[in-house]
Amino acid sequence: MPASVAITGIAGNLGRKLARILHGDTRVIGFDRRPLRDRPKDVEHHQLDIRKARVEDVFRRGGIQAIAHLGLKHDPRDEAAEAHDFNVAGTQKLFDIAARHGVKKVVLLSSANVYGPAPGNPNFLPEETPLLGAARLPGFRDLIEVDMYAQSFMWRHPEIETVILRPVNIVGPTVRNAPSNYLRLERPITVLGFDPMIQVIHEEDVCRAIALALRPGVRGVYNVTGPGEVPLSAALRELGREPVPLPHFLIRSVVKRLFDARLSSYPPGEVDYIQYLCAVDGSRFVRDTGWTPLHSIRDTLRSVLVGR
Repeated sequence: MPASVAITGIAGNLGRKLARILHGDTRVIGFDRRPLRDRPKDVEHHQLDIRKARVEDVFRRGGIQAIAHLGLKHDPRDEAAEAHDFNVAGTQKLFDIAARHGVKKVVLLSSANVYGPAPGNPNFLPEETPLLGAARLPGFRDLIEVDMYAQSFMWRHPEIETVILRPVNIVGPTVRNAPSNYLRLERPITVLGFDPMIQVIHEEDVCRAIALALRPGVRGVYNVTGPGEVPLSAALRELGREPVPLPHFLIRSVVKRLFDARLSSYPPGEVDYIQYLCAVDGSRFVRDTGWTPLHSIRDTLRSVLVGR
């Protein structure tokens, strides 16, 4: 493990969990515009926007060997231009700083959803699959652009071990993304006649995967899978949900009205993920790191109910 790791987005749920995994054995330096609650005494926190010049001052002092870049905006209600500048320009600036100041490793947390669901998708998508996830969900354009920039950075800077992690749907008690919010609905809408296989991973397992990726010698693009895959209908039964099936020609307009009226936090662009297949092959990460998730599929699904 590197002697020192900078974590962007450290005040977020994943950032805090990763810091607790690493601190003690590793010097942890955090960056986030938000304050860091319940900070361990040995974790250093800089309440800064990663686009600000003061971020480079921290790197200029030396000693940072690796970066775990988790600090991306994902909220579909965020103003698009500001989110794009924060995600894309912020990532470019951060990676440029890494190249200038001798950082040995950069890990980007992307998502398997960058591939996009489609009727013709094979059962398990490898890492070489084109990134088409922005077709119906404009919010994924930023993540795809960041992912592709990290790929180009990997080839331009072979002296830096660059890792791009594309985990499947992250769920858990503290996660407030679209998949977790959908599974929390008492009467989730489903697409009549469709029952795609879904893949989920527990938030704690994702942080363990990031810690594995930070180890020396790991580099490249990796899909990260959880404990397996189940039909959407089976996942909803496990959680005691009563789905409301709607015809495919009605469902997007209904979800959009609910989202626009703030009666639901499930964005209309996400409907393709409950209609079509977007499952990935995570064998490369298993082979190169020995990855094994700790949480079972049942525990992972039921984690969205913890504390509710």
